[in-house]
Amino acid sequence: MCTKQNPFWIKDPGFYRKVFTLALPIALQSLITVGINMLDTKMVTKLGEDQLSAISLANQFISIFHIFCMGIGMGASVLVSRYWGMCCKQVQGSDHFEQDSASLALKKTVCLMLRLTLFLASAFALFTFFFPNLIMRIYGENQDIFPYGITYLRYSVATYFFLGVSLVSTIVLRSVGQVLLPLFVSIGAFLINLGANYALIFGAFGMPRMEEAGAALGTLIARIFETFFIVGYLLCVDQKIGFRIRHLFMKAGDLVGEYIRMSIPVLISDGIFALGNNAVAMVIGRLGKAFVAANAVTTITQQLSTVVIQGVSQAGAIVTGQTLGSTGKKQKAMEQGYAFFGLGVLLGSISALIVFLLSDWILASYALTPQTASLAKQLMLAISVILIFQGTNSIMTKGVLRGGGDTKMLMLTDNIFLWVVSLPLGCIASFYGNVPAFVIYLCLKADQVAKAIWCFYRLKSGKWIKKIHT
Repeated sequence: MCTKQNPFWIKDPGFYRKVFTLALPIALQSLITVGINMLDTKMVTKLGEDQLSAISLANQFISIFHIFCMGIGMGASVLVSRYWGMCCKQVQGSDHFEQDSASLALKKTVCLMLRLTLFLASAFALFTFFFPNLIMRIYGENQDIFPYGITYLRYSVATYFFLGVSLVSTIVLRSVGQVLLPLFVSIGAFLINLGANYALIFGAFGMPRMEEAGAALGTLIARIFETFFIVGYLLCVDQKIGFRIRHLFMKAGDLVGEYIRMSIPVLISDGIFALGNNAVAMVIGRLGKAFVAANAVTTITQQLSTVVIQGVSQAGAIVTGQTLGSTGKKQKAMEQGYAFFGLGVLLGSISALIVFLLSDWILASYALTPQTASLAKQLMLAISVILIFQGTNSIMTKGVLRGGGDTKMLMLTDNIFLWVVSLPLGCIASFYGNVPAFVIYLCLKADQVAKAIWCFYRLKSGKWIKKIHT
């Protein structure tokens, strides 16, 4: 079903131009988002490793919400990109009805997505407000750092609402080709977060010195800025989706079944995957403050090195969905799928090489103790190995296979590999004698290797291409 000469490369410059036209703004936005997190970490590091460890653990819980929202948004994106592809068909005769039907289904999808996001934000905000101490206890036993994390969580309660709606709105705008506005808004948010953090953490420019509380408030201010422009554009300006405030109250019950069939498996998959990653964080949290701090530094480095992969991942979902929606050609989608697999191997290898070559320089920029720096160096080497496989399966699972509608199978495989492979191996390595940090981290990320191999065989089968109804 692919060219015999080179199945992992398409001789069509237009395809790669479209992919990177979508991917690069997304990658730049991701780079800015990770840059914000990196600046937060570097600023908090100056307060001490206790504060760094506490905020790192507190953010693990907030990251559950972030991943849930990514699941909601990317799940909706599967439908939005396909419906948008249908809307873009050349309108001839009877195609008018299909176009109108797809446009209405597009609005209903966004409606259901926003309702679900607001419900989820409310649940997380209430739990964080009433049980911050319980949240900290989940991730570790070092009670001397709990007060810093509790303070950070209390000041982050309102962040859930702004983070949630801006994130899912950004994803659906990308699904219809609107990638530049979110990028420009992210640049503004980055500058605002930088200034607010510096002022509130250290008490600069006449502001009170709030330390960990200032870090939370700086992030909140940046999220409010994002929401004002992103959601404001979606609800008041955007003409492609045409969604307005009144549509939040529209009847969308007839699309619930299709939404559940395609989107909810993504939410469940990403949600359970988030819980699995938090179980990994719990293991790390019990390896000591030095290991937690080292992981916080290396996690940001890993995120920075994979921003292009994330962009191509989302571009893969969008391009695949639009291809199947506008042409319905499985052959073309298969050829593109192999090309995306090839891009995954290439980009994963490049990311691994970057981390390997720059690890010493990156670690030297942090004020780390010798023990923490030694652990971080081992984790950097492990990341260099894992990234080769992570790049491939990220582009396939979060991109091509998801864009083809294979959400139920992805829900199963994502979590089987995490819960059956990574966590058991990680737990055994973590609590069995003096196992090097390098080996522990490889065990905790072993699912990335297994999924990369599975993705190839799933792609080859062609069973990942599913039909979607309006």
